[in-house]
Amino acid sequence: MLNWFQALMPKDGRFFDLFENHAATLTAGARSLQALLQGGPETPNHCAEVARHEGVADEITREVMLAVRRTFITPFDRADIIDLITSMDDAIDQMHKTAKVTALFEQREFQPHMRELGDIIVKTADLTAEAVPLLRSMRANAGRLNSLTEQVTRLEEESDQLYDKGVAALYRGPGRADPMAYIVGADIYDHLEKVVDRFEDVANRISGVLIEHL
Repeated sequence: MLNWFQALMPKDGRFFDLFENHAATLTAGARSLQALLQGGPETPNHCAEVARHEGVADEITREVMLAVRRTFITPFDRADIIDLITSMDDAIDQMHKTAKVTALFEQREFQPHMRELGDIIVKTADLTAEAVPLLRSMRANAGRLNSLTEQVTRLEEESDQLYDKGVAALYRGPGRADPMAYIVGADIYDHLEKVVDRFEDVANRISGVLIEHL
């Protein structure tokens, strides 16, 4: 009875707008992180860009939290809305943590596997940005949503393998002669791999919402 009543009531579409705006910060942040991992003198500027995108994402997240409290009928369960925006925000927070480590240790050179992880982060961000608008019509877009979330999961598995290869190469290479280089490099690898993990969390949240509404 409650589901029938909710289906008839008008719903506030601004949640979808906010989700999409946040997804745009994810793609922008991912590309800034990808550029950061190319290294060179522009690295600090790219670190600042990631921080700026993270700040914008935080504002959007706060707006969603306020809207949840103030809106009578939401497009789907309030807890799911909070979980989804929180998982999205966690992804860009992890990008920011990566940039902060880079800035703290004044890194200007990055290992090939780090750059490959950066490419995967961009792919998962793009898939997320494609999936989020489809939530406006979940039933009609169920097949595509399932495909997108599955692609994110596969990329997360690929990132795990890259992480292992990267840390091993770091140990065999610069880390063998310079323990500090290994410690810093391993920390960067850890943050990068966690970015992809957070995108998988977003994909899982989307899948959960989809299951509940089919």
